[in-house]
Amino acid sequence: MASEKNKLYYGDNLDVLQRYVKDESVDLIYLDPPFNSRQDYNVLFAEKDGSQSSSQIHAFEDTWEWNIEAERTLEQIIEKGGRVADALRSFRTFLGGSDMMAYLAMMAPRLVELRRVLKETGSIYLHCDPTASHYLKILMDAVFGPQFFRNEVVWERTTGRKSGKQYGRVHDILLFFSRGEKTSWNPPAKPQTEATAKGHDLLRDEGGLYRLSDLTGAGQGPPRVFDGKTIDPPHGRHWAFDQEGLDRLWSEGRITKSRRGKPRMKTYIKDLAGVAIRDIWTDIRPLNSAAAERLGYDTQKPEALLERIINASSNERDMVLDPFCGCGTTVQVAQRLNRRWIGIDITHLAIGLIKKRLSDAFGPEIRSTYDVIGEPTDYAGAAALAAENKYQFQWWALGQVGARPAEQKKGADRGIDGRLYFHDDDSGHSKQIIFSVKAGSVSVPQVRDLEGVLDHEKAQIGVFICFEEPTRPMLRQAAEAGLYKSSDGTTYPKLQILTVEQILKGKQPEYPLHRRDATFKKAPRSRPAVAENLILPLLPRE
Repeated sequence: MASEKNKLYYGDNLDVLQRYVKDESVDLIYLDPPFNSRQDYNVLFAEKDGSQSSSQIHAFEDTWEWNIEAERTLEQIIEKGGRVADALRSFRTFLGGSDMMAYLAMMAPRLVELRRVLKETGSIYLHCDPTASHYLKILMDAVFGPQFFRNEVVWERTTGRKSGKQYGRVHDILLFFSRGEKTSWNPPAKPQTEATAKGHDLLRDEGGLYRLSDLTGAGQGPPRVFDGKTIDPPHGRHWAFDQEGLDRLWSEGRITKSRRGKPRMKTYIKDLAGVAIRDIWTDIRPLNSAAAERLGYDTQKPEALLERIINASSNERDMVLDPFCGCGTTVQVAQRLNRRWIGIDITHLAIGLIKKRLSDAFGPEIRSTYDVIGEPTDYAGAAALAAENKYQFQWWALGQVGARPAEQKKGADRGIDGRLYFHDDDSGHSKQIIFSVKAGSVSVPQVRDLEGVLDHEKAQIGVFICFEEPTRPMLRQAAEAGLYKSSDGTTYPKLQILTVEQILKGKQPEYPLHRRDATFKKAPRSRPAVAENLILPLLPRE
């Protein structure tokens, strides 16, 4: 029987969790909920038949202002009673109608749902900063129970930050809770180095760094033969290996003799048990502007951070959930580590970026292994999206053709909704496609305007995306723009018109298709990660 596909959901994670994720079906949850990023988050969740649901509303803003909606959310939680209600009632008394209170009122029902979907053996890591970590710790105590608090992990996310009035803020917090007493746990460790192995005199040979270890254990035992010579163990001791084991170690060059002829075993650093990872992480560096995996997403976390969490608190084929999946780091790492996964995000911009990232990392065939739920799949769904929020519609439409949204600047967008870059020669210079996306009625002047934008931007191709079928005058205007001739002599219409219906049927802009990695920063091809689990030492044979 074929395994169930992974899932990527567009929508409000509270609604998605309630409607689609089963009780006790998830092994590991990682979430990095936005706080004070000053970004707006809008939601539209459409059924495949185009019908609307209760989540097709403006869901929340990451400006976190207390308002009547936050008050209603709080009252709904308090009416249910229990520890979560008690915690929020206390917060309300202490924090009043503050931005922090609005944030906690948003987080509380989501944490309740996350506990519901978590298996009894599952774990959850909530990533936050010290601004909110103490409040979230109390809230998680109320949801999961203080007895299931495992760790507060401190991650040094940056270095060298200075402040004139206080210590530089350089760390984030990971709140680690379990659902029950017994949880999946693979103790993470780092390989020994010369620095960590100090305390013993280290020597080096062709096999690397090593230290000399005793070959005996407590309790008197018989003599053994070393390189043809029979040697008794010290009084009250026995040789820790049988004769076969000692012969094997000798043949491998793992036994040496002291000046007095006492046999000692070489224990190489690479064979020592790893150094246990503790709750302060300073060895995972943040993503700088030159990092190969950086995709330009403001809140992107390094893959190494998710590797450590996923390796430590889940096993292969376990289910990993990220309800605020952003640019998809959790999803990509879970895929690479052979975990099943569920990702949820509230913008089509993120969904498009994740699809592109997965394709870059694992190849286009990865698309057959997961379903995207909540995206328009027909004309009615696209129309509903456009009617509710034009920016979400633009992001969705641009994502369908591999373009990225243009920078949204107040004032005028110069008629540019998206851009796509390509290379068709060896000059190293990017060529550009300009996109204009129209959700309403269209006309010849709009096509003419796009042609003017092409000239102003010195772009090679323009694509006009619309709902309505283009009129003959519009097609004539587009044809009059002429052709773009690629370096290999192939020609492409300089101004192209695509309808939403054509895009849904798979039609794409015409342009040179090789080296398409110029539009988005390409995610590096994924390679299997080395698990940070304990490295077992060479064990003696009894």
